[in-house]
Amino acid sequence: MPQETKHATVTWRRGMEFEGGVPGGPAAITDGHGIAGPSPVELLLVSVAGCTGSDVISILEKMRMQVESFRMEVAGVRREEMPRRFISIHVVYHVAGTALDEVKIRHAVDLSLEKYCSVTHSLAGDIALTYDVALG
Repeated sequence: MPQETKHATVTWRRGMEFEGGVPGGPAAITDGHGIAGPSPVELLLVSVAGCTGSDVISILEKMRMQVESFRMEVAGVRREEMPRRFISIHVVYHVAGTALDEVKIRHAVDLSLEKYCSVTHSLAGDIALTYDVALG
């Protein structure tokens, strides 16, 4: 099976601001100072949430769950010394809807984090990745 190659272009704007995205697609701004946009590290947390969130919603739809609202809070703990990479990431999945089954929601999250989410699987293997589910 051939490997898939993804491409992105990132251009310096000014200061610590960069604009980037996939060729022909929408652009995102990142700012090392967190003023014009999220910092690259914050954007990594957004990427984790976006990836696992897409998986979870897809799985819950297949389970015929009646999700009415869904949001995630993501917190990452970084090392004090360089490189200041993440040593742990925690995601809280807030799910509201009709007749929700927490066991099935947790199963959907587990499937995402253990099997499907390419962003979390691209992170260093020693990063502790934990989560909670909040209904309502």
